[in-house]
Amino acid sequence: MTGPALPVTASAEAAREDRLLDAAAGLLVRWGYQRVTIDEVARGAGIGKGTVYLHFRTKEALFLAVLLRSHRRVIARMAERMEADPAEALPARAVRSLYRELLDDPITRPLYLGDPEVLGRLAHEAAGTLGDLTARRTEMGRRWFGLVREAGRMPDDLPIDSQMHVFSAVTTGFFFLDGMPAAPGPEDPDTRADLLEHALRSALESPGPPLTPECAAECAALLRSLLDDLPTLSETR
Repeated sequence: MTGPALPVTASAEAAREDRLLDAAAGLLVRWGYQRVTIDEVARGAGIGKGTVYLHFRTKEALFLAVLLRSHRRVIARMAERMEADPAEALPARAVRSLYRELLDDPITRPLYLGDPEVLGRLAHEAAGTLGDLTARRTEMGRRWFGLVREAGRMPDDLPIDSQMHVFSAVTTGFFFLDGMPAAPGPEDPDTRADLLEHALRSALESPGPPLTPECAAECAALLRSLLDDLPTLSETR
């Protein structure tokens, strides 16, 4: 005789959702968005296809949740690095660490590169969702650069918006080149990361005292505030 089915606890449901997102992430990288089906994700997660739809109504919602989860983790780790080492709050060092991390992260890297081969039409959906946060990210960047300028580590000969333009141009250039199949430059990822740091430091920073833990904590708090603006997994369903 079979007993009554045990209720699914919140922790068990969260663990199942994580397993589902892990399976979807792995398939996204291996096969690309267009080829992956919900059936394959369900098999990879060891659950039934119907159970997938209990968590996410559509394939688009599922894979958007994969990308948003990765984005949240990237932001959280940037903030953690700043809290652990104040030098990580300097723009050049922060981006070096981010760039180096993304080179080793096959899930988040396509999001930052907008890789159409992996993301397919999901790239447009992701760009639209994250694009809504552009104004919020820009304001966060202004305040971050303002803190570093106040600490004497960035010159004030240019407006902050001009410095942010330089920051974006240099960073985007490096990410774009890494998205090209035969990009010129050193193959060693650490050397490329060092070049990115050098370029940003030369363009934006000035010699001065080390950033204080208090300044770095403020910069980290600005980054963490972005997490409040990102859609939650439930909002993607």
